[in-house]
Formats: sequence, structure tokens, C-alpha cells
Amino acid sequence: MLERFGCSSTELPDGRIIHIAGEHEDYYDPDFYIYNDVIVRHPDGRVDIYGYPRDVFPPTDSHSATLVGDRIILIGSIGYTGERKYGHTQVLALDLETLAISTIPTGGTPPGWIFKHTATLTDDGRAIVVQRGELDRGEGQSLVENIDDWRLDLETWQWQRLTDRRWPRREFRRSDRERNRLWELGQACWYRRVGWAKELAEELTKLDAALGGPPDLDLAEHLFRPSIAHEVLPDEDDSFDTTRIKVDGVLVRFVRGGFELQMTVEGELPESTVDAIAEELREKLSTLEQTSYTLNTL
Repeated sequence: MLERFGCSSTELPDGRIIHIAGEHEDYYDPDFYIYNDVIVRHPDGRVDIYGYPRDVFPPTDSHSATLVGDRIILIGSIGYTGERKYGHTQVLALDLETLAISTIPTGGTPPGWIFKHTATLTDDGRAIVVQRGELDRGEGQSLVENIDDWRLDLETWQWQRLTDRRWPRREFRRSDRERNRLWELGQACWYRRVGWAKELAEELTKLDAALGGPPDLDLAEHLFRPSIAHEVLPDEDDSFDTTRIKVDGVLVRFVRGGFELQMTVEGELPESTVDAIAEELREKLSTLEQTSYTLNTL
């Protein structure tokens, strides 16, 4: 198993496993590094490592890798901040005969600078459908979830937007632009629920110092429980940072980040209902973290 984040692994019919790029640590770590290599593991245990010039294969991570005939099509990347091409979607091809990598020029309407998405080869093998993931829209703008579906034609290399979901989305940030404490508050709530007194006491001490006073864990437990009628949905196994509720049968998701909290309404609700949920949440966040929060439309 290759110890990297954002690395793709593709098993070939001949038994080879192709590991492509990925990253070591994360951007805040002094050892952070994004790779632009290919590692081939053979069935007999041999390992080949291929390196490439950066202008041929840019440092790439959290991409998708789709096996199409004798090539692997690589779509998307996080990449280094200063090297992202906003509005563009990186598409590369790895030739499985020569292990050469080439850039594929594309046209049409691409999703933009996308990463952490899924890519599915259509049943007829003529296109790749891209869904989910995140989008970097450019300097000074927040990362957003990709809520639409996109199709890349493998003959013409034209992108087509398949959906145009105009779901209401809101973002909450501390007015001082500092990191929020939602992760730590969630941990403290969990320690309390499972009865880990020692860990709870330690977390409360740290939160007290960070917030300038003891946290209200009862409020934290009900942060995403609006006053209007709603149904609380169970947590998804792969979404530790997401809370889901339903309002009038419409899914509302809250996704926590280190600096931002984003709310997405996956369907149609009256604007007054969306605004009421958002404003109540902003007030709760301000009270919980003992600092003002801003509320913006994405």
C-alpha cells in the first residue's frame, strides 16, 4: 500500500497496479510535497518508478484515474496554489505501453479546477461522467462543492454540462477570519456522549482558553437543529465533517471546514425558509464561539 494522500491506484487486466502521483502530508506541513510520478507494481513483486518533467506532468493530487483501453485518463487535481488554472480542468493521458504522459486539450464547458471527484466510464465506453468533488474558483473565493454532473466525450474531447442545479448555498465564517473551533467542539461533544471524562476535561480546558470562556456543549449538540420542523438524518460513514437534515422533504447539508461552514439545500425551499435556517445558524455560531460570524451567499 502506497502511503500517500490523493494518489490513484488502478489495477490492470495483466495484474499490474499503477499508482499515480498524490501528495505527502498537507500544505501546512514543512514536508508537504505533491508528486508527479508513476509507480508500477508488477505481479512478480518488481516495482518501476517513472519520473516526468513538470511541464509534461504537473504535480497532481486528488485526481481521478479512469482506465480506457490502453490508457489511463487523469482528470483534475488540487495542485500547488500558484499553479492552478482557474476555470480549466486538467486532463492527462497515461499510455500503458510506453508509460508516456500527455496533455489532452479539451473544449466545451468544463467543470473548472476540480478535485476529489468521481469519474465513471459510461457503459458504451465513449465518455467519462464526473460528479461530486470540490472546485477552486479562484483567488479570494472559497472552495465549493461541485453539485453538478459533467460529461467528457472521449472521441471529441468536448466537455458537456449535464445538470444545472441552482441549489441555495450559504457560507459562514468568523468575522475575524480566524480558524473556527467546530472540530474541537464536536470532539468535546463526542467525549461527553461516550463518557470519556479525562479526554473531555482536557478538550474543555483547551476550548476555554481558545474561546475566552467555557463552551456551551448543549448548544454545540444542537447546532444543526433549526427551530423549524425538520428530520435529523444519520451520519454517513465517509462524511465525518457533514451533518444532514431534511426540511419539508428537502435535504439540507452542513459541511464543516477549518475556516468555513457551508450549507447546501439540495432542492427547492422557500427563500424565507432558507434565510431563517441560515440566520439562526449564524447566531448560534456567534454565541458558541463567542465572536461574530458573517453569512454569505455562494
